[in-house]
Amino acid sequence: MIPDSNSYFSVPHHFNVYLTSWDANQALPTDDELRDMQSVGLKLLTEVKSLEANCLLQLRNLDNDAKAVVDFLKLQSRKVDLVLQHVLEKEVQDGELFKGDQFGGSGISIISSRPLVVNEHVKTHIYLHTELVALLCLCQIQSCTPVSTDDATETAYWRCELEFSQILEDDIEQLVKASLNVQQKMLKKRKQNIDKQRS
Repeated sequence: MIPDSNSYFSVPHHFNVYLTSWDANQALPTDDELRDMQSVGLKLLTEVKSLEANCLLQLRNLDNDAKAVVDFLKLQSRKVDLVLQHVLEKEVQDGELFKGDQFGGSGISIISSRPLVVNEHVKTHIYLHTELVALLCLCQIQSCTPVSTDDATETAYWRCELEFSQILEDDIEQLVKASLNVQQKMLKKRKQNIDKQRS
């Protein structure tokens, strides 16, 4: 079940996406079938992230003296995430590579050198390298709009909007957290730029 598509905001961000056409005669996978479709590396990353989240949640309830321990564990978990992401990136990728330019809890936006088939379902691997997020889901192509450029000699390209049609709840949570993190970084950068201009 996909939550209301208007309930999440999207943030601009560059990332890799691999798309594979989904047979229109085949039903969309259930949550369990989607989990079975994940590679070993993806399953491992998902499991580790889930364990980390539960552990850090329990540690937050400890007193202030535990802050150093929590910070140390966060550092350790980040190291594990980086190693797992590196392993994932070395796996043979299924599908055609596209560049993503926006994401959120409801869907993604990608750049394509050709228009994609609107309403088609695609198996989608999303890799947000800087946010240490990797996931597999099913998306439906909602629209493909040609992007005009100032340079007439430049090849035309399309911005395609993809909406999640089957995605695990944990993965939506990961994307929402990542989008908030990206937004926070953008606001911090903007504030630094304003401070520089003032000084």
